[in-house]
Amino acid sequence: MRSKKRFFANCIMAIACGFLCCGAVSHAEDDVDIDELRERISERENELGDMQSEKNELVAGRTNIRQVINGLQSSKQEMSEYVTALDEQVMVIQGKIDDLNLQIEQKEAEIEETMAELMESERIQQEQYDAMKLRIRFMYEQGDAMYAELLFSASSFSDMLNKAEYIQSLSDYDRRKLDEYTLIVQEVQLTKELLESEEEILEETRQTAEAEQEDLNTLIAEKEAQIAEFQAQISDQEQIAAAYDAEIAEQNRLIAEIEAQIAEDKETLANAERPQYNGGAFVFPAPSYTRVSSEFGYRIHPIFHTRKLHSGIDLAAPGGSPILAAADGKVVAASYSSSMGNYVMIDHGGGLITIYMHASALYVSKGQNVSAGDKIAAVGSTGNSTGNHLHFTVRLNGEYQDPRGYLTFPR
Repeated sequence: MRSKKRFFANCIMAIACGFLCCGAVSHAEDDVDIDELRERISERENELGDMQSEKNELVAGRTNIRQVINGLQSSKQEMSEYVTALDEQVMVIQGKIDDLNLQIEQKEAEIEETMAELMESERIQQEQYDAMKLRIRFMYEQGDAMYAELLFSASSFSDMLNKAEYIQSLSDYDRRKLDEYTLIVQEVQLTKELLESEEEILEETRQTAEAEQEDLNTLIAEKEAQIAEFQAQISDQEQIAAAYDAEIAEQNRLIAEIEAQIAEDKETLANAERPQYNGGAFVFPAPSYTRVSSEFGYRIHPIFHTRKLHSGIDLAAPGGSPILAAADGKVVAASYSSSMGNYVMIDHGGGLITIYMHASALYVSKGQNVSAGDKIAAVGSTGNSTGNHLHFTVRLNGEYQDPRGYLTFPR
């Protein structure tokens, strides 16, 4: 594409050089297919618009994906906080379980100690029971004879009372021991049952806590799986976002290329449409002039009375008489300044510019294309001027030129 542009540019230069040899003013429109160039610029601008729309859609899609990622990140954060709270609950429950295990161990130790006491009590009771059975059997076998013998062997009534009291005491002792044995057995048995009941309750509590802990662990595992899923979704969305970024970057690169091509084509078109001065004679800019009132070159300024370069020639002409464009070109300035008054500046291409000063009226505006001989202003005496005249200036590549070299004065 750029080689084609260079080809067109080379063609324009070659043809322009040919016309310079012929001494005429020509337009590059004769050398370049302006319509084709304009059509190409329009097509590229349409293509650029389409690509900008695609880019906007990609950017919008990228924004939506970022919203999805942000939502997933937020959900993941909330889930992580929930799992953290569950972990704290698990720690609390684990502490309860540890405390229950300790209590169960203590109860088991108490049960073992109570069982030892029960066994010892049962042993003592068995000994008492065996001794009591012997006494009872002995008393049963001897019966009243033993009591009678004890009583009749008494040496006195007092001794007999003592022996009778002894017999009663022995009987009361056996009864108390039997009652005591019964109560001890009941107490130890109740203590054992109570400890076993407490141990059972503690065990049930521990099992409940362990079941709750297991449920929490299951819930945590599920939430961690959801977090992993969120992370996977986030990774997928970030990959999609990266792909969008790559597409947007590629779109930007292509858009920049097309913009550069459009700018280059527009520059080519501007150059093609701009008149190219080729050395021919100017149209006389003040057809109603009467004389040259001041030549180009250094002089004593009529107002400031200092030696200054007079950058053009002054053509004395009636006020309001027409000022004409000296050659085809483009108006690059049509304005007012305190020194030049109302002025027009025309670019003729090839570095050549003409300036028309002190006008009483302007008939053109900046950016307007004009042809040689077009009426662009009216003679006046605005700005630093001592009377009606046209100050006509010629600049070539930034240097002032003597306008007489470009004009053929009417006779």
